[in-house]
Amino acid sequence: MDATDRVRGHFEESIAVKQASCEAINASIVAASECMSQALLNEGKILSCGNGGSAGDAQHFSSELLNRFERERPGLPAMALTTDSSTLTSIANDYAYEDIFSKQIRALGQKNDVLLAISTSGKSENVIRAVVAAHERGMRVVALSGRDGGSVAGLLTEDDVEIRVPANRTARIQEVHLLVIHCICDLIDASLLGEV
Repeated sequence: MDATDRVRGHFEESIAVKQASCEAINASIVAASECMSQALLNEGKILSCGNGGSAGDAQHFSSELLNRFERERPGLPAMALTTDSSTLTSIANDYAYEDIFSKQIRALGQKNDVLLAISTSGKSENVIRAVVAAHERGMRVVALSGRDGGSVAGLLTEDDVEIRVPANRTARIQEVHLLVIHCICDLIDASLLGEV
C-alpha cells in the first residue's frame, strides 16, 4: 500500500465511524447538552478531565465555553482539571496520579456542576475516581468514551449521560470526541442564546 492509499484509508475509516456514530450517539449528545445547559442556567459550571489526547479535548471544550465557540456571548463557567501543573504534580507526588482529578473535584465541585469525563477506553483510573468524586459532590456526569465504555460506564447513574463512540481504534474515537464536543458547544449556545 502506498502512502496516498494509506491516507485515503484513514479518511474513509474516519468517515465511516462518524456516520455510524451519528446514529448511535445523537440522542446522547442532545441529552448531554441539555444537562450542561441546565447546569449553566442554575449557576453551575462544567469541570472536564482526561489523559493525553483526552486532556487536550477537555481543555478544548473548556476554552470553547470560557471564551466563545462560533457566536459572540459572555464567557460560560468551565474549567479543565488538566491544566494546573503545580496542582497535578503535587497531588501525584503527595498522594497518587490516580487522584489528580478527584481531589480537585472534591475541592471545587458543587451540586449544580457537571463533570465531563473523557476516556477513550473508559478504563483510566484517575477518570474513574473523578466520576466517583463527582457523584459524592452531587454532580451529574457526562462520560465521553469508546469501545465497551470500560469501568466508567458501570459507574454512571440514570441522571448521568454516556456518549460511547461505537469504535475500537483510539484515533477514530478521539476524532469523534472532537466532533461531539463541537456539537455540544453549538447546542449549548443555541439553548442559551436561541437559534440562528
